[in-house]
Amino acid sequence: MDERIKLDVTAGIARLRLARPAARNAVDLPLCLQLRAAFDEIDADESVRVVVLSGQGPVFCAGADLKERTGKDASWVRRRRAASFAAYAAIAACRRPVIALVHGAVVGSGGEITLAADFAIAAEGTTFRFPEPHWGTVGATQRLPRAIGPRRAKELLFTNRPVGAEEARDLGLVVRVVPPAELTDIGDETAQNIAKAPPGAIALTKRAVDLGTETDLDRGVRIEMAAIEQNLETGDWRDGIDRFTGAGTKEAE
Repeated sequence: MDERIKLDVTAGIARLRLARPAARNAVDLPLCLQLRAAFDEIDADESVRVVVLSGQGPVFCAGADLKERTGKDASWVRRRRAASFAAYAAIAACRRPVIALVHGAVVGSGGEITLAADFAIAAEGTTFRFPEPHWGTVGATQRLPRAIGPRRAKELLFTNRPVGAEEARDLGLVVRVVPPAELTDIGDETAQNIAKAPPGAIALTKRAVDLGTETDLDRGVRIEMAAIEQNLETGDWRDGIDRFTGAGTKEAE
């Protein structure tokens, strides 16, 4: 199986790249399987503090590789779609923060990957499209509405209208738009900043936000209190106080 994912872990930062540039990083079954396996590997590596997800070549991801479906039956397509859902879920479930760095075209499955990350930074000139209904299929009906609201999601899905980087930021698809030449450096700077924080506190914060958005405020506060109680059982909060007060790593009394 050709290698479609490149993974490097250095100084607590996992840099994962879609590595199928000749096919514009189109998502096929092997890429889905390798993407899920890479995140399983990342989750098992206790040295990792943050993940930076990017794409090689001129575009981040041009969507699903529809060519692989030629001659396949409905059963095969069903299994292939299940594999893609599993890959997106592995990204979203990662214990570490996942930053997507997107550029060029972000189409269909590329948008799903972006939305599965915790947040995304886009290069100027990036465009998003969600053409699934125009390809005669169904997709992006769950993560997209949760990110930008159902009415905006329906408009993009029904029309296949391209969305530029600035509009994507305004909609909430990405959090920042930066010059293309600075995308990698800004992504690394952001990752290094996250990697400085106590990993336990970051993991609990991510989990509390994710679980809290699935319920009402009262239950959300309970989720946060449970996270606080768990955090109190570790030394992360003491280390944070020491850093704030300039006491270094000396344990607070």
